[in-house]
Amino acid sequence: MGIGSGPGDWEAVWGADCLDDPGAGLLRRDYGLVEVSFSADGGPLSCFGISVQAHRLIHGRGVPPALARAYGDVAPRARFEEVRAGILALGCTVEPDDLSGDVHRYRVPESGVRVFVVADPDPYGDGGHDVHDPELHQAGDVWSLSVSPAW
Repeated sequence: MGIGSGPGDWEAVWGADCLDDPGAGLLRRDYGLVEVSFSADGGPLSCFGISVQAHRLIHGRGVPPALARAYGDVAPRARFEEVRAGILALGCTVEPDDLSGDVHRYRVPESGVRVFVVADPDPYGDGGHDVHDPELHQAGDVWSLSVSPAW
């Protein structure tokens, strides 16, 4: 199961408890924390992208049962420095890819992974963001991680 695998491969491991969002020759399968993108591209549907929507954890949403069984409880947020340290410990590098805007993007060249990190939790500047509220995203929180061979 991974890039190149079909929807049935994912369903066999993760189950059918997901939201399918079909399009012309495409399918986005939303398992909550994890989203998988498939394309027919002239043949059967096959996976071309996987993303972990870490921002959903803060609201207690979306850990697929297969992941919960394998890893137990999942923290409500992922901090970039902790994720970065884990990547570096694996012998990979983390490079800035796009540091403009309220979400910064980093890449892990060895794997094709992109890490999206909250840079400005109050992008509209209304001043209503409480940096001490554990229910709100903070600067340095991982928003998502994505892998796609197209990148």
